[in-house]
Amino acid sequence: MTLSRRLLTALAGSFLLASALPASAQSEIRIDWATYNPLSLVLKERKLLEKEFEADKISVRWVFSAGSNKALEFLNAGSLDIGSTAGAAALIAKLNGNPVKAVGVFSQPEWTALVTRGDTTINSPADLKGKAIAVTRGTDPHIFLVRALDSVGLTEKDVKLVLLQHADGKTALVRKNVDAWAGLDPIMGQAEVEDGARLFYRKAENNTWGVLNVREQYLQQNPQIVARVLKVYEEARQWALKNPDELKKLLVSETKLPEAVIAKQLERTNLTHASTAIASTADTILAAGLALQKAGVIEANVDVKAGAANLIDTRFAAAPK
Repeated sequence: MTLSRRLLTALAGSFLLASALPASAQSEIRIDWATYNPLSLVLKERKLLEKEFEADKISVRWVFSAGSNKALEFLNAGSLDIGSTAGAAALIAKLNGNPVKAVGVFSQPEWTALVTRGDTTINSPADLKGKAIAVTRGTDPHIFLVRALDSVGLTEKDVKLVLLQHADGKTALVRKNVDAWAGLDPIMGQAEVEDGARLFYRKAENNTWGVLNVREQYLQQNPQIVARVLKVYEEARQWALKNPDELKKLLVSETKLPEAVIAKQLERTNLTHASTAIASTADTILAAGLALQKAGVIEANVDVKAGAANLIDTRFAAAPK
């Protein structure tokens, strides 16, 4: 039996067990979709969740997340049940009291880098001293920027942060309102393809994974629903791997971005990890948290290791074969 078949078999077993549990009064699942989460678009456009829960008379409400910060805001406010974010962003939110659990993954991406225009002399993080940088606070690009600055002995105090949502940050860069931008795909790919932007600082290992977060209360009350959502996410992942051209077309259609832009995003997106492989993110998330603590973003008295352990919930992980 192949790994994919073993995984689906294990997930199916989890689903059967969950189905045997008492039915929840839940009548609607509020889940996000985001252009930085290709699998969410597969679920949304192919109506996979709607089909999964049709017999249960549970509807699906799709909520757009413009960035990890927005998904986490919605989760904290109770207006979203399941949301997709960067792992490190979820950790910071957790440390700040946001009651979320990371239960699954949707990709291992290199979705952020530091970006500038083709007409600047910026070539490294050291060149950012005194410069204006567009960034979305509380997201992986923001965390990536902080770590990049720290690597050359700089902090946020040495630059001028211009706080904008991702798309607006790209616009500010193109219009020369800022000198650099902590970018996010697919908008970052768009800046490259359409505007001649340069990714002047890349470090793939400092991109934290894309994780699926659930409100703790929702998880406690609806573990069977969460298990089934992860099962459907795994089906979407395997469909994406088997149908790369169709995946590209779907993303082009949904985002209205050129195929060349989506191609760059997918080149930087690893979908080979199972949707339940949340334990695989632990080291990356912890490393990001410790780096942010070293940079002063997280206070020195915070137990980052305990926070990371409390964030990650592996109850839905398939048993090894």
